[in-house]
Amino acid sequence: MESYFPLYEPSLTHSLGITTMAAMNQSTDLQVLVIGAGPSGLVTLKTLRQLGIMATCVDRGERIGGNWDIQSPFSSVYHSTHLISSKGMTQFADFPMPEGYPEYPSHHQVLAYLNSYADRFGLGQYIRKKITVNRVEKANDGWILTVSPSDGLSSTVEKYDAVVIANGHHAIPMMPEFAGKFSGEMIHAHDYKHQRQLEGRRVLVVGAGNSGCDIAVEAAIHGQSAAISMRRGYHFFPKFIRGKPADIVGDRVRRWPIPRSWQRRLSQLVVDWTIGRPQRYGLPKPEHRLFETHPIINSQLPYYAGHGKLAIFPDIRLLDGDQVEFTDGRRETFDTIILATGYQLTFPFIEPELLNTMDGIPKLYLHAFHPTDDTLFVAGMIQPNSGQWPLTDLQAQIIARFLKARQKGSPAAEAFRQQKRSTQSAATSRDHFLATPRHRLEVDYFEYRRTLQKIVRQLDAAGAAG
Repeated sequence: MESYFPLYEPSLTHSLGITTMAAMNQSTDLQVLVIGAGPSGLVTLKTLRQLGIMATCVDRGERIGGNWDIQSPFSSVYHSTHLISSKGMTQFADFPMPEGYPEYPSHHQVLAYLNSYADRFGLGQYIRKKITVNRVEKANDGWILTVSPSDGLSSTVEKYDAVVIANGHHAIPMMPEFAGKFSGEMIHAHDYKHQRQLEGRRVLVVGAGNSGCDIAVEAAIHGQSAAISMRRGYHFFPKFIRGKPADIVGDRVRRWPIPRSWQRRLSQLVVDWTIGRPQRYGLPKPEHRLFETHPIINSQLPYYAGHGKLAIFPDIRLLDGDQVEFTDGRRETFDTIILATGYQLTFPFIEPELLNTMDGIPKLYLHAFHPTDDTLFVAGMIQPNSGQWPLTDLQAQIIARFLKARQKGSPAAEAFRQQKRSTQSAATSRDHFLATPRHRLEVDYFEYRRTLQKIVRQLDAAGAAG
């Protein structure tokens, strides 16, 4: 593994270039707690500290990295996990991944990168590991938190001016209910870790998201037999287009000054040229247009389906011993069922009303900024159609700038306060996606990034004028 990480001087605005580091890095007495030391927590902690805010971070794990630490009991990655967004669209702008990394790094490489990121910006001294947040309560002038060591033997009460929640949303499995009972092994994808769990087994994967499709491909390679249960048809995208990462190519196309409908048609032509229509492989025909669901980045699943190595089934109707009956009437025998059915969005330490929760989802401006509380934020609670970390970086820049502007009584703070409290405060860039539970956190990478960059510029410009 490449061990050299280039040392770049941090630039808060990266390519925005409006406010200098010296102008922004004036210390304040704000005490902010970041909950979670995964990628979102790390970039938030780094950005707050760079802007002179007294931020600390707690994490219930023994190490940093969150979901990317496969040794953590809270991690949902498996042995063969790689990024599904390219390193160019995933890396932090002020700390690029090593040139020696492949275009789609493994989880081992990603974890090494996150540790080097923490080392480069001296974050370790501000992170308390093996600490569980038990309760977050609102006080008149801040927040009261009850925390305890992971062994739960004692607890302490701490007070902060603001809280940033960055606890992720891939830790608590969502378990569907089925009629009947299965006599074989049934696990969630969260508990799938290695191909050894598939060898010699007749495997059914339930769910056709990116993880489900990846595991189904592994089952087709290593299992005795493999099948996947798909609720609907999906469009499949390649990872590479003529040797270039597909998301980088897509990002360039989105920059072209042509209508969105033309971009969609061009992308459909590229997908047809590189992979072809799903139904040609025996897969269900999608009943939606390209980009109306979260992209499935997998060209191998159609390949193995087309070779007869992966059977395709609809929804499950009934579990009956070692057999599964599907809604089309077919019955098949399986040894193992792997449920790739997603994860619950949970914040067990805070009352739902404090997060403006409706129907199980915090209704925040751009999924990050509380519409009425100026001291509570959620970082990384998005599912973009490309890399997430640069978007969380921008969220963190807004959080830090807003907190400083608010403390100074700057007009910039009032302008953003009105913006997030407006009638459009629930806007989340979901307009292009199907209205399904799977897309409750979905954002369009290009549009969401452009919106966040505009807010950063507005805060910077107002701050400079003030």
